Amino acid sequence: MIDKNENKEMIEAVALLAKEKNISKEVLFSAIEEALKSAYKNNFNKQYGVAPSSASVRVELDRVTGAVRLYARKTVVQWVIDDAGEISIEDAQKIQPSYQEDDIVEVEVTPNNFRRVAAQTAKQVIVQKIREAERGKVYDDFIEKENEILTAIVHSVDPETRDVYVELGKTEGVLEPAQQMAADVYAPGERFKVYVLEVVADRRLARPGAKHGPQVSVSRIHPGLVKRLFELEVPEIQSGVVQIKSIAREAGSRTKMAVHSADPMIDPVGSCVGPRGQRVERVVTELRGEKIDIIKWSSDPAEFVANALNPAHVINVFVSDKEKACRVVVPDNQLSLAIGKEGQNARLAARLTGWKIDIKSQTQIDAEIASGEFSEEPESEEPEI
Repeated sequence: MIDKNENKEMIEAVALLAKEKNISKEVLFSAIEEALKSAYKNNFNKQYGVAPSSASVRVELDRVTGAVRLYARKTVVQWVIDDAGEISIEDAQKIQPSYQEDDIVEVEVTPNNFRRVAAQTAKQVIVQKIREAERGKVYDDFIEKENEILTAIVHSVDPETRDVYVELGKTEGVLEPAQQMAADVYAPGERFKVYVLEVVADRRLARPGAKHGPQVSVSRIHPGLVKRLFELEVPEIQSGVVQIKSIAREAGSRTKMAVHSADPMIDPVGSCVGPRGQRVERVVTELRGEKIDIIKWSSDPAEFVANALNPAHVINVFVSDKEKACRVVVPDNQLSLAIGKEGQNARLAARLTGWKIDIKSQTQIDAEIASGEFSEEPESEEPEI
């Protein structure tokens, strides 16, 4: 049997580790029992040349004193062939006279020389179990943070993959190149907000060849980052008085966000902009100068599309519900503004509203009317540039 005093020290160590690491003591006790079971089977195999799997062992660890006993489960047989899993009927009846053939008997098998082997094996497995428990706790903590934002501190940058590794409190996150903003500086120590995309229990599942442990994938380009930033800055959004209906984003360049309030006394756009533009400015600063258009959402598709094309002024919108498409008429001097540089304004408006948008100037519409070719149906989903 293992020295009782040494086992008591082990129990005290378990209690200390459980408190420091915030890990269940039962998790650690189970780890010790598994270690002792493994140590016995390996020891038994060396002594008798029997495969460890053939020995069914139960470990009894006293949670208070640390006393350890090992019991082997053996089948009562007439003739013993397998010492690891069988016991003769004569020996079984010495333990209890009522035992008969095919009964299962538990026999204490704690070796005298077991202490050193068990202690060494237990230590190794306990350390591993502690790591696993810590990784599991990290996963449990962060799985609840999916779709939330966290403050990240740049730790390092992989020169080959360009992955940015960031500190997220007690664990590490990875910001892959496809999720990075060009305007960000990824030098060690830099701080910024990130959007938690996904948490996986074992990063090797997501990234073959990576180290074992949970992985937190984060983003700087996801539209959800903008949404969460405004939720932090705007009390009316936090309370639910103002709702963010949709967001369309081209990260680092421009974002359009549609907002709505069921209370006619609340200006949803003004609430998001804030006094002297302070609220939206704080979001813009976090996004490294990204332009943000805050527009008023409407259940009327024509009004919503017209608002979405801000800052351009819209004369008329012809809607085709069947195609979920619309034809927009703007003043001649507003055509370029409505379309935007390289079509960005129209493209974001289409994504924001979910409607295909065909933009025409007033002169173009007048020419179509004069030639008899005018139709309220849009010609294509792509704006004419």
